[in-house]
Amino acid sequence: MFALLFPALDPVAIQIGPLQIRWYALAYIAGLVLGWRYCLYLAGRSPHGIRRQDVDDFLSWATVGVVVGGRLGYVFFYKPSYYLAHPLEIVQVWHGGMSFHGGALGVMVAILWFCSRRKIPLLAFSDIITCAVPIGLFFGRVANFINAELWGRVSDVPWAMIFPTDESRLPRHPSQLYEAGLEGILLFALLTWLQFGTRLRERPGALTGAFLLGYAAARMIGELFREPDAFLGFLLFGATMGQLLSIPLALIGIWLLLRARQKAA
Repeated sequence: MFALLFPALDPVAIQIGPLQIRWYALAYIAGLVLGWRYCLYLAGRSPHGIRRQDVDDFLSWATVGVVVGGRLGYVFFYKPSYYLAHPLEIVQVWHGGMSFHGGALGVMVAILWFCSRRKIPLLAFSDIITCAVPIGLFFGRVANFINAELWGRVSDVPWAMIFPTDESRLPRHPSQLYEAGLEGILLFALLTWLQFGTRLRERPGALTGAFLLGYAAARMIGELFREPDAFLGFLLFGATMGQLLSIPLALIGIWLLLRARQKAA
C-alpha cells in the first residue's frame, strides 16, 4: 500500500549541551504571545470598555490556567488510576500529557476569578480571550505532528502517512494537520468574520458561545480521523473521550448564543 513517509522532523528545536527546547514548548509560547497581542488589538475595539491593561495583566493568569488545567485535565479525564498510583508524575509535564478540555476549564476559572477581582464584565472579556484561542490550538496541533504523536486512524488515502512512533507501521491519516486546520485556521477565520463582519461583538457572550460550539464541532469531526488513545479506545456509543468531553462545551456554547440573542431582542 502506498504511503508517505513521515518527514525527518526533530521534536527538539534547540539543544545547547543538556538543555533542550522542544517545539512543543515553543508552540505554547507562540500561542500565548500571539494570542495576547491579538487580544490587545481586540480590546481596543471592544464596545464594552475592556482595558488593554487588563488584557496585559491576564496573560500570566492565562498561562497558569492553560498549563495547570491542561495537565490536571489529562490526569483526571484520561489516566486517573495511573496517576493515583504514581502521584509524583503529575508534575512531570515534560513527559507529555495535556488536555485541551482541561486547559479550557483552567482558563475559564482564571477568567472568572480575574474578572471578579477586577470588576470586569465577564462575558465581554471572555469574548476577547476566546477569539484568540484558535491561534494556540493551531500551533499545538502542528507541534503534535512534529512530535509524531496523536496520529490518525489507518487509511488508504493518497496522503496517508507512516509515523515513526507507530509500531504497526501502517499508513494513517495525518489527523494532527486536519485538527490544525479545523480547530486553528477554520475556527479562527469564523470568529474573525463574526468579530469584524457582524455585530455579535456588541452582544456579550455571543462570541464565547460561537467559539465553544465551533470548537466542539471541529473536535468531534477531527476525532473521526484520529486514532483513539490505546488505553481508552472507543467509549459510549463508539465515541471517543475527546468527543464526549466536547458535548458540554457545545451545550454551553448554544446556551450562550441563545442568551445573547434574547438579550438583543
